[in-house]
Amino acid sequence: MQIQVTVDGQQRVDEVEPRLLLVHYLRERVGKVGTPVGCDTSNCGACTVQVDGQTVKSCSLLAVQADGTEVTTIEGLANGEWHQVQTSFKECHGLQCGYCTPGMIMAAIDLLKENPDPSETQIRDGLEGNLCRCTGYHNIVKSVQHAAAQGGAR
Repeated sequence: MQIQVTVDGQQRVDEVEPRLLLVHYLRERVGKVGTPVGCDTSNCGACTVQVDGQTVKSCSLLAVQADGTEVTTIEGLANGEWHQVQTSFKECHGLQCGYCTPGMIMAAIDLLKENPDPSETQIRDGLEGNLCRCTGYHNIVKSVQHAAAQGGAR
């Protein structure tokens, strides 16, 4: 099937298999390897991207379902400089191995759009669909709090 999708501001037209997952399309066809394949079951959230401004676990969406949409990956957040949430994750040590980080950042941005000043509990609730196996979440929460204080939803 032919799809037309805008990925990180670049419009693309591609032939894809109807069963191809969006995460595999982004990585293998578009070259957006910053979106990791974590579990292929939508449990971990590592592959979270934005589709038309809403966070989506890209392993739970077929590429053909993204036809006509605008997809933003971790690599497309900012032009030439980091997004505030990315900066906050770096400054507050919100990552360890880094595998979950793209999905955590994408989910945090969505959370901050909905609630620019979330409590710790709201942050933990907002990120509950994203798993981290390394950090214990403490510095991830601190990173989101720091980003919120810096106006991180931009």
